[in-house]
Amino acid sequence: MSWTRSVLPLCLLGVLDAEGESYGYALLSRLSDAGLENVKPAALYPALTRLEEEGAVEIEWGAGDGGPGRKYYRITEEGRTRLRRERAVWRGFTATVTSLLGDGSDHTKGEA
Repeated sequence: MSWTRSVLPLCLLGVLDAEGESYGYALLSRLSDAGLENVKPAALYPALTRLEEEGAVEIEWGAGDGGPGRKYYRITEEGRTRLRRERAVWRGFTATVTSLLGDGSDHTKGEA
């Protein structure tokens, strides 16, 4: 869905907060396992770069598993503050959308 890209930074902060530092491929796998299988590297890496530029994550280079080094991403205190704030906003938003969607019953107004 088109809104996946909009919530990607929030999801990344949530994963990094819960699981500690991680690298790009592992983050893609974690997102896919959670049901966001349509996230591509072309969306992931720019989102991580923006989060780093905004001070929400920090990057550290580490050794790869038998290959070249990897960029490891870790949430910062500023990122945790942002996550708490945006988590509250998200919960309010989803509650509103859920109430507007109703229970899914097929009701037609005006019928007796």
